Amino acid sequence: MKSKKMLGWIIGIPLVIVVLIGIILWKEPEREGISRAVAYKSAALFLTSDEECRKESEEENSYFPAGSQNQWYVKYMDYLYRHEIISEELTPALEKEAEGKLTYEEADYFFQKVSENLADQVIVTKKNRQKPFPEDEWWVLYEELCQETEDAKVEERNLIICGTPETAEDGEPWVVHTNQGRFGFEGLAMSKYLDREILVLQREGQIIRVIEKVSDDVVYKNVWVSSAEEKELTGYVGDVLRELSFQKKIKSPKDMENQVADLYLSQGEVKKIVLKKERVGGKVLSVKEDSIEIEGYGEVPVEEGFGVYKLYGQFERQTMSNILVGYDSQEFVAADGKLCAALIVRPFEADTIRVLVMDTGFQSVFHDSIQLEFLSGGTYTVDKEEYSFSSGETMTLTPMDDILKNGRVIFEPDDTERGIRVLSVERANGIPVYPGRLEIAREEDSLVLVNEVYLENYLKRVVPSEMPVSYEKEALKSQAVCARTYAYGQIQGNSYKQYGAHVDDSTRFQVYNNSDVGSTSDMAVNETYGELLTYQGQAAEAFYFSTSCGHTTDGTIWGADLSEIPYLKGVAVKDGGGQKSLASNTDFEEFIKSKAEGYESEFAFYRWSTKLTSRQLEEKINDVGIITNVVMEERSTGGIGKVLLVEGTEGSRRIQGEGAIRSTLGNAELVIEKQDGTTVTGWSSLPSSFIAIQCGQPDENQVTTFTIYGGGYGHGVGMSQNGAQAMAKAGKNYREILEFFFDGIEVMKK
Repeated sequence: MKSKKMLGWIIGIPLVIVVLIGIILWKEPEREGISRAVAYKSAALFLTSDEECRKESEEENSYFPAGSQNQWYVKYMDYLYRHEIISEELTPALEKEAEGKLTYEEADYFFQKVSENLADQVIVTKKNRQKPFPEDEWWVLYEELCQETEDAKVEERNLIICGTPETAEDGEPWVVHTNQGRFGFEGLAMSKYLDREILVLQREGQIIRVIEKVSDDVVYKNVWVSSAEEKELTGYVGDVLRELSFQKKIKSPKDMENQVADLYLSQGEVKKIVLKKERVGGKVLSVKEDSIEIEGYGEVPVEEGFGVYKLYGQFERQTMSNILVGYDSQEFVAADGKLCAALIVRPFEADTIRVLVMDTGFQSVFHDSIQLEFLSGGTYTVDKEEYSFSSGETMTLTPMDDILKNGRVIFEPDDTERGIRVLSVERANGIPVYPGRLEIAREEDSLVLVNEVYLENYLKRVVPSEMPVSYEKEALKSQAVCARTYAYGQIQGNSYKQYGAHVDDSTRFQVYNNSDVGSTSDMAVNETYGELLTYQGQAAEAFYFSTSCGHTTDGTIWGADLSEIPYLKGVAVKDGGGQKSLASNTDFEEFIKSKAEGYESEFAFYRWSTKLTSRQLEEKINDVGIITNVVMEERSTGGIGKVLLVEGTEGSRRIQGEGAIRSTLGNAELVIEKQDGTTVTGWSSLPSSFIAIQCGQPDENQVTTFTIYGGGYGHGVGMSQNGAQAMAKAGKNYREILEFFFDGIEVMKK
């Protein structure tokens, strides 16, 4: 009897468990599935960037029908189709399919492609094959995929959402404004997270998934409050203009206007305001990512959420790149020893420029040591302490000197025209002397040397360094206007703000103080004092180069939109100007092999030629096998090479851009023969990319020789310096020269 009862228990208990499990499974609701669009967006962004998906979608045909190609998910799914990560047979490229639910079968297909280990975790059966794959399970596997991939660029990040397309004044579709900049969020709902902190999964500025809401309480740092009422204010939160309401009425709201404040929000409403009224000012000496150096204050850290606001004229929110070194056109809002905002209160007047002096040979902006000789008395300042120096005295500084431990040393001679000689640097004209003031600062284990000089004095040392002083005065005057305009733009460009400079003294900008000044070049600067090249009232891009091939080109060779710089459109450099049709290889080859007359036809670099072997080219291009042919596939205005096709036994390569073409075909072993019969060698880059290429027959070693016929020297955009000289000799004045090379410009005083 006991054995029968025992047998009943043994059989009954498992049976009950099975029944209970069946009931639970029957009662348990089916987990929510994930849409194919969202899943495949995350899949694509695991493999590549949003930018790469967009780029491919612009260059390649879509798998989707024309009526659906504007949908946000198309670029992601097209990327996966092209790279065979999803199957068009399994997942047709149709709007209905994309917006439907991902199936177990499709999830299995994806993970089989990217991770066999994770694919084993997708259990596909006959019953669930076409059923929706659970969203929570997708994200678990997705995060495991990212974790097992060493170079995965998908990462978690905390963001505060401070503007959505509906609330931002210039709201873009599928873009949210955050405390860390703008992020895309295609396929997601973000409005409910406004003024909240959230944890997201993202890649390179594209949100893939909102993992969770972190907090309803947020702080907006350094908001510019433009207006305020009892119940609301308007201000810039990050880079978006917002209207925010108060939890309670406030007194004296007008006191908040035109002030910087920290706003404390809860549940989307302002509960506390902290105004910041402390102001500091002075000449800016350097601008780095996390600090700003101000004369008299030293290097001051910037607070998170640092804002830059232009207050004169029309109000504008700007960036740290608009804080110009060498000028005191801004005030800084400070609190607790940090800079909270910069208020740009007036336009800058380009009266000085700050030049980073490179070492001998222009190899580096860093110096191991700097030796100075003072040509007059003066003072130098160290950490607010002032000391004197005498005429004839010398001083040598190294990175380890105590004098540099608290910042930069500023040397100001009494006679700024005589300047200071830098004994540790050599230039073409010997040991250089720099007018104005010199500053030396430590950068890691090296020193940087900055020369602050009046712009007109700077130009007197640029013009003779860029154009021979023996040239006609009208040519030198055209050079002076171009150089001044270029410098004006570079001051605003602020390229070396981290070192406290606008430009360096090399060919990367304008060569400065490399040649002796001359009376003619000085006169050219003086007689054009303050004059700029302008287009529609704004300073133009005043590019110049050495010699043309008889035609200049336009600004599109650097990727610019011609509608934005229409004055750089290219011109035939001959009496009467105009444009020649040189877009085809046949037309350009005929032109470049001819001795066509133009303003520069007597200059040596007007025509030149050289020979390049396939072996020499293979030193730079080693992934196409034996090189068999080189052809210019695309030309721009004036016939300049824009896209070069290099063909080999194992593939081909396209080289884009005039600079890349010149450096690819250049080789220090080449002998370049100029039209006057003289030769140059040792150049690693061709004189220009106004070239025609003639392909020879391969020899017994499969070496092919290419003959290159070229013309001109330089990039070919803007004013040809030798063209200006020839025009000046022909009786043209500097304004006529500039108006010839730059279409529709005016010469105006700044």
